[in-house]
Amino acid sequence: MAESHSNGVETRTDIVTLTQTILSQQQQHKESTGDLTILLSSLASACKWISNVVRKAELLKVLGMTGTTNVQAENVQKLDILSNEIMINMLRGSGKTAILVSEENEEAIFIDSKLGKYCVVFDPLDGSSNIDCGVSIGTIFGIYKVNKIGNPSLADLLRPGREMVAAGYCMYGSSTVLVLTTGKEVNGYTLDPNIGEFVLTHSNIKLGPKKIYSCNEGYANTFDPAVKGYIDSLKFPSPGFQGKFTPYAARYVGSMVADVHRTLLYGGVFLYPGGKLRLLYEGFPMSMLVEAAGGKASTGRQRILDLIPDDIHARSGIFLGTASEVDEIERRYRELDASNQA
Repeated sequence: MAESHSNGVETRTDIVTLTQTILSQQQQHKESTGDLTILLSSLASACKWISNVVRKAELLKVLGMTGTTNVQAENVQKLDILSNEIMINMLRGSGKTAILVSEENEEAIFIDSKLGKYCVVFDPLDGSSNIDCGVSIGTIFGIYKVNKIGNPSLADLLRPGREMVAAGYCMYGSSTVLVLTTGKEVNGYTLDPNIGEFVLTHSNIKLGPKKIYSCNEGYANTFDPAVKGYIDSLKFPSPGFQGKFTPYAARYVGSMVADVHRTLLYGGVFLYPGGKLRLLYEGFPMSMLVEAAGGKASTGRQRILDLIPDDIHARSGIFLGTASEVDEIERRYRELDASNQA
């Protein structure tokens, strides 16, 4: 529905917000207690806060390095620290969390409350090395339900990604977009700063058909033959219709949130071989989103969501995107393994 104004501009009034969506999902489940609704609302509020800080970063003088490194041996940005504090405080304040795991903290954070039903894993500011040059960055998160309320442990986290109950990310770029799944479908919500709400703009996202590959080829000398062969097949394809070559387009931002967001909307494949990405708060959430959108996520030899991390900062290589593309990568790994065994 749209209202017409005297200046000829129409304003839509039939919008759907993130708050409305999670409340309606709660009402559809009789066994729902509303705890996940409150938790998701707290996550959305944290993302709004971080978005506001990111946009004002230069004015607030919080750009640049702190001179320290985190547990990942990465240079820590000032915005990393602030975003991490915002996430921790908002999630602790929700009263619904038992354990928090952040990229920026070496140890898991156990919440004093005995009532928390959920564990939240997150990268507070993915792509922070791009902060100073204004490239899109974001927050990634995944949610697990504790096995036993009142007695949380690391065992609640060191389990397969397929056991997550929700996952998502919030991208801070030309607009602030929060993409969320609870397993059935993927929806995207854009922050309307005039009303302070995330409004549904991308309903039931499905991976598109475009031929795009996203990979940091600066590390090509470290890629194994399966990956090298696959990328070569994209860049130098066999003649197709009427003898024309149709190579894939290369698109790489260097911020996982931005690269995966493009892959979700347009299709194609995101490649990060070498085992650098963290499973709990990067690999698992993004894999859950991609699978819910009809795609596939793999190490090349195994489904990402079937992996069991042995540490809260465990790492893995990852290939995710359109199912047919990931299938081709897995086929090449099977051939590679067979030739190595011969």
